[in-house]
Amino acid sequence: DEGQGAVFLSVARGKVAEGIDFDRHYGRCVVLFGVPFQYSLSRELRARLEFLKDHYQIKEAEFLNFDAMRQASQCLGRVIRSKKDYGVMVFADQRYARQDKRTKIPDWIQKFLEPGHVVMSTDSAVNAARSFLLQMSQPYEELKGAGASVLTPQALADLQKREGA
Repeated sequence: DEGQGAVFLSVARGKVAEGIDFDRHYGRCVVLFGVPFQYSLSRELRARLEFLKDHYQIKEAEFLNFDAMRQASQCLGRVIRSKKDYGVMVFADQRYARQDKRTKIPDWIQKFLEPGHVVMSTDSAVNAARSFLLQMSQPYEELKGAGASVLTPQALADLQKREGA
């Protein structure tokens, strides 16, 4: 709370990956290094994969990809906890740019992925994050009551036009 800043490191599938919120200024960035796949040689997972294959025709790779992306989404969700919150999500592994991974990222994240921000150099990513955080940290006057919206007047008009069509 004193503005000193901090770095918190955690492991996906660990105790902190689910259940603890870092909302507001307590968490502004999540960096995913690697894809959090399960240990695929465990007996329990092998039995589950065999059951899914036999009863539902779900392929092993398909389930493992889905499960890894679900876990990655859990980690990403630690930083955005409300519609007023904001943060930076960094997928620091080129595998996230592949279609089989990107299609499993939740829609609420996908709609904010700009095409130019999918594969970036470290310098470009740092500059984009710095610019975003600077823009988002500026004070604003919150409208309250009937008719209040988190959208700009132009974005609200565009949305109303699309919904009316």
